[in-house]
Amino acid sequence: MKIQSMFKDDINRKINGVVKVDQAEKAVLIQELNEYVITRELKKHFISFFNNYTESFSEATADIGVWISGFFGSGKSHFLKMLSYLLENREVDGMKTVERFRQKFEDDPAAFLLIDNATKGKTDTILFNIDIEGSINKDKTAVLRVFAKMFYNYLGFYGEDLKVAKLEQFIAKQGKTGEFRRVFEEKNGASWLESRDSFAFFEDDIVAALVEVLGMSEQAASNWFNGTETIETSIAQLVSEIREYVNSQPDDFRLLFMIDEVGQYVGGDTNLLINLQSLVEKIGSECMGKVWVVCTGQEAIDEIIKARENEFSRIQARFKTRLSLSSSSADEVIQKRILLKTDEARNELDQVYAVNDSVLRNLFTFSGAVRDIKGYSSEEEFTRNFPFVPYQFILMQKVFAEIRKHGNSGKHLSGGERSMLSGFQEAAQKIQDRDEYALAPFYLFYDTVHSFLDSSIRQVIERCERAADNGDGIEPQDVSVLKLLYLVRYVDDVKANLDNIVILMADDLRLDKINMREQVRGSLNRLQSQNYIGLIGDVYNFLTDEEQDIQREIRNTSISTADITDRIVDKIFADIYDTKKFRFGRYDFAFDQMVDDRAVGTLTGGMLLRVLTVATDPFHKEEGRLMMESQGKAIMVLEENQYYESLESAEKIRKYVKQQNVTLLPRSRQEIIRNHQEEAGKSEHAASDLIADAIINASCYVNGEKINLKKATPSLSVKENETPEEYSSRVKKVKAKHIIDQVLEQLVNHVYSEIGLITKFAETDADIIRILNGDQMYIQDTQANLDAAVRVEYYLELQYNKNLPTTMSDLQDQFQKKPYGWREIDIAAVTAMLIQGQKVTIKYGGETIQPGDSRLPDMLRRKSEIGRTSISMRQAVSASKIREVRGFLRDFFDKMDVPEDEDGLIAYILKNFGELAQQYNALNDRYRGHHYPDQKKVRDAITLVNDVLSQKGDNIALIQRVIDREDVLENMSDALHDVEEFFRTRVTLFDSAVQFEKELRNDWHYLAGDEEVSRALEQIRKIIEIPAEGRFDYKRIPELNALTAAVKASHDRLLEAKREEVLEIVRQCMEEIHTMAEESSSAKHISDSADNYFEQYKNNIRNFQILTMLEGLIPQIWKYKDETVSRIEALLHPPVVKSVKPAPVSEPKPQPKKEVIKSIHRQMIFPAKTLRSEEEIDAYLENIRAAMKQQLNDCDGIRLS
Repeated sequence: MKIQSMFKDDINRKINGVVKVDQAEKAVLIQELNEYVITRELKKHFISFFNNYTESFSEATADIGVWISGFFGSGKSHFLKMLSYLLENREVDGMKTVERFRQKFEDDPAAFLLIDNATKGKTDTILFNIDIEGSINKDKTAVLRVFAKMFYNYLGFYGEDLKVAKLEQFIAKQGKTGEFRRVFEEKNGASWLESRDSFAFFEDDIVAALVEVLGMSEQAASNWFNGTETIETSIAQLVSEIREYVNSQPDDFRLLFMIDEVGQYVGGDTNLLINLQSLVEKIGSECMGKVWVVCTGQEAIDEIIKARENEFSRIQARFKTRLSLSSSSADEVIQKRILLKTDEARNELDQVYAVNDSVLRNLFTFSGAVRDIKGYSSEEEFTRNFPFVPYQFILMQKVFAEIRKHGNSGKHLSGGERSMLSGFQEAAQKIQDRDEYALAPFYLFYDTVHSFLDSSIRQVIERCERAADNGDGIEPQDVSVLKLLYLVRYVDDVKANLDNIVILMADDLRLDKINMREQVRGSLNRLQSQNYIGLIGDVYNFLTDEEQDIQREIRNTSISTADITDRIVDKIFADIYDTKKFRFGRYDFAFDQMVDDRAVGTLTGGMLLRVLTVATDPFHKEEGRLMMESQGKAIMVLEENQYYESLESAEKIRKYVKQQNVTLLPRSRQEIIRNHQEEAGKSEHAASDLIADAIINASCYVNGEKINLKKATPSLSVKENETPEEYSSRVKKVKAKHIIDQVLEQLVNHVYSEIGLITKFAETDADIIRILNGDQMYIQDTQANLDAAVRVEYYLELQYNKNLPTTMSDLQDQFQKKPYGWREIDIAAVTAMLIQGQKVTIKYGGETIQPGDSRLPDMLRRKSEIGRTSISMRQAVSASKIREVRGFLRDFFDKMDVPEDEDGLIAYILKNFGELAQQYNALNDRYRGHHYPDQKKVRDAITLVNDVLSQKGDNIALIQRVIDREDVLENMSDALHDVEEFFRTRVTLFDSAVQFEKELRNDWHYLAGDEEVSRALEQIRKIIEIPAEGRFDYKRIPELNALTAAVKASHDRLLEAKREEVLEIVRQCMEEIHTMAEESSSAKHISDSADNYFEQYKNNIRNFQILTMLEGLIPQIWKYKDETVSRIEALLHPPVVKSVKPAPVSEPKPQPKKEVIKSIHRQMIFPAKTLRSEEEIDAYLENIRAAMKQQLNDCDGIRLS
């Protein structure tokens, strides 16, 4: 059955693709009304509008604004026009519009009843396109003037010129419209309606008619005609006239201003928005639901004012009813207006689908497309859409929208069902003579948009067509592919890669897809070679003439292979496989990396992964050669796809841009270069995906064998805001990484063949310490590593036999490299097993390190320490020497639990002698700041113990040193017995006696008179004295208690007597001061001050423990008393100044000699002394007399103080 005969309606009938609100031809109206499809979306909008509109009949409202929004071709104009005809219930071809819609709402009687009731009353609509009716020069009142114009036109006036319209309005109010038109026609010969658009040319006729009809004077009529003032109207005036008009009509009368393209007209113009807002607001408040304003716009009203939301919030409130149309139901419209099939055709197509169901499902499987870009899902869908495919409805909408967006002449192109109608009708017409197996290839839709495109686009297509006609390297099919690539150029929902292009070119369900793929590949190659198209990754794109010029320059830009290899390296080892080490169980293996012949970083000689790209000569990719070269390494031969070309393209673009002074180029050229820069980024991204694919499908060779790998698809959750392309790219990278992981795993198994010897893994230093400490549970757990320990022991024996010194660094290097690959912590743990088993010796700085040394884990594994840590097979100490030393140590330390094994014995010696050294050093510290006996013995003991410990770096030498020093050690122990006992029990008594003797040295002469006390003091001095030679007598130290007690008792008695003496002197001094001060109250402050001074001295007297210090206070007390008395005397007996009469001048007399008075302290004259007889008293006084006379010899007087 031919496609032409399948449709219920003639596919070749004329369909008006673009609905114009002002188009009123009968045939057009009949088709627009009859074929108007009420989709599910439109039904909701009809109900929403009529619900709000109907309410105004029962309740006055100011909310009379309706905004119908929708992007290009969503059916706004058609919907507005249908609303207008419905509201007026206009009769077209003998049938009311409401009746025509009855069948369209037959599935929803309630909705039709709502519409029917709303149109019962008289309703007039003023339907117009404001873009057409509005003035080209838009000032701030442009919207008002268009409203005024259309309202006056509606009333029958000439709205194009407000001066004429106002004249007609004035004449009408006089009721003389008919008379004026008759008189004008009599005088002019033509009717007024035909002539008023040229009224400026008929001054005489108009003036005469005004004079005759209105009774105006000729002068007044001429003045009006020739007046130059501009006739303006205000919103208030216009709305007043509108209200006056509707109020003159029946109560159920409604007037609607139905305006198309308001959104496009006002745009973002602030003045026009304010003008529209004010006008709608005024109409609403004045007319209260009798006048409505219905507008359409490509954007919703809130989108138009979004940037000035606060400023224009009121305009949103003016349009309470908002209806948003989309092109989502375009397929429904097309199916009902164009593709509706006959019963016979449906049966035929159902059978075709039943037979070819699986073929159709496989045919339309797009790669990397969004979910709704798909083929048929059911028999009903196939029959309903034939010969088109569901994806074409969605894709065409996007194509139309993108063509408009990217600045082609397509700005007049509609992307909704109107142009979709034309496109699908024209495409169906092109294949109407084919049969039920035919399909409409997507390129057929190009002709629908061809005439709307910029010449730069059309020229490319037309040039390609000429080249095909002339056979200039292009074939006819290539033109179709080029048209297809233009259509999808800006559409992101489906990539223009080879597989998808084949699907889009499908024209028959019996298509040989493999053959078609080769044909399309040929077309793409020819188009690319002729520079009609470009290639980014695996995606082809259409090029304009100017783009072709730049593309040619970019293609001729030279770059080096090394630059591209560097980019491949980045993609593989920085983007896809960005880890520097391969995780193998508990192991992290570094591996060398190469791409072709380029090393990535420095090669270490460990595992090597080499990647061969398309740049490597095929000779080097022969399988036999690869098996030979892969010995001990891994080689991946990437699948050949377009990754190299994509990276080459990106590198060329970047280099080309660097060579251009872009800012000085024409804007069009700058834009193309910017697009190429974006393409370079896309090419880089595409290359990442292509390289991932190449890795997934690579041929891999490991250690001389070609290996088979699993290509599992990972189960990844979609990230927030992640696009399908991003998700697909992420999945590919994960799959590619998994492939490399498998290759490296195989490589590890071959390169590190001894890795399995480690079966118990250490985790931290704590595990090493547990082994060294002999933790039996853990050691039993690590017995599985015995084979590894044997290998390490064998290596050390070889080193010993070769007389080669070995460090832990050497050991770590040996067992981390091939064929072992062990972790450094596991090597340390195995070494710890050998240490604990007393099979190896560890030395650090020449010192043998014992198993219990806390530094040992660091010495076994820390990089800073292993180079200074030596390891060797142990040389055992003889059993006889161990027995001898054990016997000595039991006696020396008086302990029986001396270890029998070498390590235990060495540890015992080091521990106990170390403690002994600490003990003796502590004793030696006690001598610091003191003069104790036998310090030399302590120092000799320290030297001896250190001499033993000096051999701790060598077990054999340490054992021998203990044996050699046995006698000396025994003597040392005996010699220090008294010293240790002294510091343990007697040092406190000794220190007290030394301090006591020191404090009494100044008071000895006071104690000298007591022979018993003097003998005690002498004994104390002898006991605490440290002899330079000979032995110190420790046994006498206990005597110090009694001796110091006896001396102290005598000293305390003398001390108390001296205190009483000094206090008595203080009392006498205070008494003398107070007696003198009583003579005058003015001296009281002096006596008070003296009281304070002496009270302070009393405290000192009570606290002093030294007789000499108390004696020293006496002169100070007497001196202070004498000075105080002198001050009081001066206050009581001030010197008298006598007035002297002037005497006659005479010879000067000699001045009298100044009297010399000597002040002597009483203590000097009266020294302290005990007198026991009268004779002693007489002698004492005689001495005083003689002393005073002697003092008087060289002065005039003596003052005793």
